[in-house]
Amino acid sequence: MTMVGGHLIAVVGSSPGVGKSTLCRALARRAAESGASVDHFEEADILTRPSFRPVADEFADGAGSVRPATLVESTRDYVARSRADGVDVLVTDALLPFIPSLVAWGHDETAIAAVLADLADAVRPTRVTVVYLRDDPDTALRRAVEREGPRWIDWYVTKLGASPGTRSVKDLASAAEHLRREEELTVRLLAARTDWQVLRVDVGQRDAARTEQYVRENLPEL
Repeated sequence: MTMVGGHLIAVVGSSPGVGKSTLCRALARRAAESGASVDHFEEADILTRPSFRPVADEFADGAGSVRPATLVESTRDYVARSRADGVDVLVTDALLPFIPSLVAWGHDETAIAAVLADLADAVRPTRVTVVYLRDDPDTALRRAVEREGPRWIDWYVTKLGASPGTRSVKDLASAAEHLRREEELTVRLLAARTDWQVLRVDVGQRDAARTEQYVRENLPEL
């Protein structure tokens, strides 16, 4: 299977633990089985991929943030390299559209909208599908606490509360409210500032197998 320009599938989530990594692995496997050349970009790869070396360097220099222009140019380079290497399908875990990070770093809606427009331009002519896994934030956070243990929420709240754009997060309730606002912003700006396909999947009523089935039915080339 060969697609002109390729297809980047970005799997993102409205809350921790909604199954992004599990779905990415399944989609990458299915695309490879269909005969496509596949690159699976895992979430931690942003610190090690050559294209994103500038991102890793800026984040590690003590500022704890990355300039939007660096995110855009690193993404442009990654997609261009993949296209040159003949990769048909790029399956990425939380790579695009970077909105949670931009919010945490203190960028306002106008600035984030401009970054999205720049990203949309940077990846052309690659087709982009954002698979947005969503669950009720209160439910998702409680599930994360059950899975990770009670200390997890302290770590999560502390991490968000330490960033300029998310200092309002003080406890589980305020974390859930932040995630609800972030979801609304993400969906609205993706529609307004990009031409990407956005596939919203409510995982509250679906296990991993049914989530994969739903996504594959709506991305029939996989």
